[in-house]
Amino acid sequence: MKNQLAGTGTLLRLALRRDRVMMPVWIMVVALLVLSLPASLESVYGSAAERARLLTTMNANGSLRALYGPVFGDSVGALTAWRGGVFAGVLAGIMSLVIVVRHTREEEETGRQEMLSAAMVGRRAPLTAALLAALTANGLAALLVTVGLAGRGAGGALALGLGIGATGMLFAALAAIAAQLTESARLAKGLTGALIGVAFVLRAAGDAGSAGGSSALTWVSPLGWLEHVRAFAAERPWVFALFAVAVAVQVAAAYTLAGRRDVGMSFLPARPGPAEGRLGSAGALAWRLQRGSLIGWSLAFLAAGVVFGGMTDGATQLVGDNERTREIIERMGGQSGIADAFLATMAGMLGMIAALYIVSAVLRQSGEESGQRAEPLLANAVGRLRWAGGHLVVAFGGSALILLLAGLGLGLGHGQGVAAAVGATLAQLPAVWVIGALAALLHGAAPRYAVAAWAVAGGALTLGWIGPALNLPQAVLNLSPFAHLPKLPGAEALAWAPLLVLTALAAALLAAGLTALRRRDLAV
Repeated sequence: MKNQLAGTGTLLRLALRRDRVMMPVWIMVVALLVLSLPASLESVYGSAAERARLLTTMNANGSLRALYGPVFGDSVGALTAWRGGVFAGVLAGIMSLVIVVRHTREEEETGRQEMLSAAMVGRRAPLTAALLAALTANGLAALLVTVGLAGRGAGGALALGLGIGATGMLFAALAAIAAQLTESARLAKGLTGALIGVAFVLRAAGDAGSAGGSSALTWVSPLGWLEHVRAFAAERPWVFALFAVAVAVQVAAAYTLAGRRDVGMSFLPARPGPAEGRLGSAGALAWRLQRGSLIGWSLAFLAAGVVFGGMTDGATQLVGDNERTREIIERMGGQSGIADAFLATMAGMLGMIAALYIVSAVLRQSGEESGQRAEPLLANAVGRLRWAGGHLVVAFGGSALILLLAGLGLGLGHGQGVAAAVGATLAQLPAVWVIGALAALLHGAAPRYAVAAWAVAGGALTLGWIGPALNLPQAVLNLSPFAHLPKLPGAEALAWAPLLVLTALAAALLAAGLTALRRRDLAV
């Protein structure tokens, strides 16, 4: 085993150096999601009576429990764990899968791992280094949460911090298994991301049916385990044994699989391509490469729309006469009645999440370049603009499709105003396209820094999610393109000017990106 781990320290240092920008950004997003909540919650529910009323109202509302989970205590710390714990766990899981797949399957896919393996690097060293990098990121996120909330209760802060970190490591171990099974980094990320989605759905279904979190479905989901830690509310340290056993079993499985395959190979064989004629164009190839991802995003957005739409009446009941909560929702969704403001808020959130999809779809070109699959294609009678255009059509058209389905789900879930809900989600498109066009510009002009597009999308999401609750100045909120969109449904008059300006900006950025792509050498 010693020889099989040779070079682990060197590979870990290399991984941390390569992720010296991405990893701190992810850690800060995970930590700030939680640490920004106590001040906001205190401003909304300042008295013990208000917090107790919130606990009673939340636990009686199945649709809101499905989104946030049940409330186990009426302290500010307990409400922080309720409001941000599950979402921080999801973000930690996504961060972990990105890190592990990046330093395992992605290294093999680009051919770099084969060159490293020719040196004194053990067979299991890359996987070990990737898991240690994920452990470092999750450990730092847990530390920040623990220290930041220590004033609310050291035991509760430690439980919540460790719970978030343990959830991230569990999905890191799942990503390690997926990296052994699948043939590409894209499939490994997609499989692990789908499992995170399944975990969220199982937890949501269990909480929707049980006010006390006692449903068997919550115990099937790792996100349910995070919930059952009950930070700041009679903590349950023994739940961490479940995390420890699950991580140990999955890591052992990943090590076993890694030792039984050659570098670059996978246990799930590649599917043969279609018969001649079905991939006769660059657009058809782009569609084939991205259709699985688009179908998954489409189904997820339709389901999310139905869930959020069904929550509208419950949210109105929850707000009641709480002026601070009403102010936050109206700041996010407009002053057009609490129901319309809530729908506008959900439409805006779905738009900001759609920005993550378009960045992923646009940057698929970077993966094709770094994997050296674009070069032989462009050596034939396929121009760069045709090649890039195929991926961009899927990315920009796909973002329109998923937002259309999200609006349809919002309207159906709410039971009325389907056309208005669809209009509200489609109004997010210009801002989504700006972020997608910026990703295209980065890929065209500076492919090495194209990953920065993720930071832009994440920053817009963070500003939209946390900014109004923290009462940030409008000048700060305006840094996000989503801040300039009309608040639909419910706006008295649709403001076309910002929609047209953002669309024109997206077109200009896209044109600049394609021009830069034509003039540079392919990435190597």
